[in-house]
Parts: sequence; C-alpha cells; structure tokens
Amino acid sequence: MIPAALTITSPVNPKVKTVVKLRQRAHRDELGLMLIEGFRELKRALDNDYRPQQLFFCEELFLKGTNEPGLVERCRALGAEIIACNAVVFEKMAYRERPEGLLAVGPQLRRTLADLKLPPHALVVVAEAIEKPGNLGTILRTADAAGVHAVIVCDRCTDLHNPNVVRASTGMLFAVPVVEADSATTLAFLRERKFAILAATPHADKLHTEVKLTGNVALVVGTEQYGLSETWMQAADLRVRIPMLGQADSLNVAAATTILLFEAVRQRVAAGLVKVPAPAEA
Repeated sequence: MIPAALTITSPVNPKVKTVVKLRQRAHRDELGLMLIEGFRELKRALDNDYRPQQLFFCEELFLKGTNEPGLVERCRALGAEIIACNAVVFEKMAYRERPEGLLAVGPQLRRTLADLKLPPHALVVVAEAIEKPGNLGTILRTADAAGVHAVIVCDRCTDLHNPNVVRASTGMLFAVPVVEADSATTLAFLRERKFAILAATPHADKLHTEVKLTGNVALVVGTEQYGLSETWMQAADLRVRIPMLGQADSLNVAAATTILLFEAVRQRVAAGLVKVPAPAEA
C-alpha cells in the first residue's frame, strides 16, 4: 500500500466537499485553485514544474497499478498533502466518467503578456471568446504539437481552469505558455512586436496555403457561433480561407485551428526554421 498522510472513507468529509465545489468556476476563482485528474494530465503537469498542493488517490481505480505510485511519490516530494480514498469517496470527487484514481488540487496558472519570452519567428495563437472548454483544450493540445510559443485567451467565455479544459488538452495546458488578456491589450502587444495577424474568413480571396507564415505570426480564432469580432477582422494583415469542398460552410474552431497551424508548421519546416523529430520507437 502507498503511505498517506490521511485516509478518507466518508464522502461527507469536508476535504471531499471542498474538491466537489471546485467544479464550480466561482469557487475555483475564490480560492485560486484548480483540479487535475488522470495519470496523463498529472504527469504532464509535474513534467512542466507544476506543484500540486494536495493529491487524492485510490489504488482500487489505478489503471495499471505500476506507474501511478511513482506520480504519488513525485507529488509527495514536492510537498503535496497525500490523501488516500476508497472508491466511493474518489468517485464522488472525480469529474471523469471513468476515474483513474489520481486527482490533484493546486494553484491556478497566472501569467501576463509581460511574462512571455517569444523567440524570433514566433508562432502565437489568439483565442477570442471560445465558448466550449473542449474546444479550448483541443486548441492547447494542437498548439503544443505545432510548437506554438504562446496561446493568448482574449475576452474569455470559458474558464481556462475548467477541468474539461485540462482534460481536453491532455495536460498540455501546463506545457504551452497561456495568458489571459483583453483584445485591445493583446493587439497592442502584437503590433509592438511586429506580428502579422492571420484571420480565416470564407470571404477571403487567398487560401491559407498562399500566404507566408514563417515570420512572427499570430493566428486569431474566434467564437464557434459568430467567428471573430470586427476588432480582430479589421486588424488582420492576412485574411485567408480554408477550401471547403462539401456542403458545410464552416469548421469547428479547433479543427480550423489545427489546419492553419500545421500549414505554418509545413512552411517553417521547409524554410529550415524548425526540425521534425525522429519517429518514436515502437
């Protein structure tokens, strides 16, 4: 058995009630805390120097039982309070349908635009008023895969610390520098650093493959229902469209972001600005 500072067997324990309340944005913001559930998400948080305050675990729910103890010990070494639970207690706290027996509580991520360290030929995503946590999480996951240097969340509609953002990003919320800022401040920040601002619209003449994406580029994507605001459309230096060959006239915002980012990756690889890693061993 894994040693713990405390073992909880009652689902009405005050610590359990506090974790359940952290599903609510108001409670998360009041306490400045967030939830990280699952092996992969917790591992990626720890790999990126995140320090949880508490770790709840349930050995009955471990998927393999061999890798999880190592994560528990990593959290212990970082000073987290280690709390064992039975399955009934853990399942009350868990927000996943199939809990894996690991749930951490820790501080929210707080960065500002001034914290960003952007290299030459920086690639940035600006996500304006994204409504669905799953889409924001998927954008973060794609941003990591595409080597994006920062994601700026403007005029947020969904909470960056929503557990479903953590889950959909597969923990990449901790790997990609993420900042929240308003659109006016973000636009001034990008203009000062001479970023080309790219916006996708079905009314553009050029395809997304016909513009240069190898300099400082900020890809701006908008709300699922209404698209980008007039502020960002007017600010766009590059307006492009993704070719649509069927009856659909638009794509999910996360899907469109993926297409645009990997065109930038293709151009940057061809220009020798980035190197593609060797394939992973089988």
